[in-house]
Amino acid sequence: MWSVCKKELRQFFSSLTGYIAIIVFLLVNGLMLFFFRDNIFEFGYATLDRFFQLAPWVLLLLIPAITMRSFAEEFKTGTFEILQTRPLSRGQIVWGKYLGSLIVVFIALLPTVVYIISMQRLSAGQGIDMGATIGAYTGLFFLAAVFTAICICCSSFTNNAVIAFISGLLGCALLYYGFNAISKLPALSNGTDYYVEMAGIDFHYRSISRGLIDARDIVYFLSLIFLFLVITSRNLLKR
Repeated sequence: MWSVCKKELRQFFSSLTGYIAIIVFLLVNGLMLFFFRDNIFEFGYATLDRFFQLAPWVLLLLIPAITMRSFAEEFKTGTFEILQTRPLSRGQIVWGKYLGSLIVVFIALLPTVVYIISMQRLSAGQGIDMGATIGAYTGLFFLAAVFTAICICCSSFTNNAVIAFISGLLGCALLYYGFNAISKLPALSNGTDYYVEMAGIDFHYRSISRGLIDARDIVYFLSLIFLFLVITSRNLLKR
């Protein structure tokens, strides 16, 4: 499993594409947070709420770009057959690919700690609420972990990296905001809207981002990750 994970990391960082994807992610977040309209200077007090609202939408582009070649490229070049000859189970291959991609996402998120330091230095008062910030980062990490599982699954259905990117982006967007949008329909205003919204990723991400880490939210995220990785494994079995 770890050999597959290391192979993913080498493959991603062996070209400029990987570095560009991470730089664009950090650049977009930095510009939106400090320079564009409604930035933190206009907001008036030290908070990273703007970053945690924006980051999921930027991750919708970053993570499909990271994972689109995971299986699609293997199928296209024929190296998946070679991979199958190694003493690895399907589960180890899937988890290796998943962990490799997740580590890359984590590397992309790690420099955003600079935002916390900047907020503390710029604050005239006690600084940001560290408890809420840690909770928000926990939610962001679980969100990224779910997006990665979804995109890995999408990559296992095609040998075209572009199709894997688009399907991963759409799949993440629908599961992230789709249930929230459906819950706003007038026909569901009788109380059903709450349960429909609860089925979406956005509901649980916002719940953790408030700083309250609920076991139900953790179970929800872990269940989604397990579900999509099982689907990926089953799809590889058919191939």
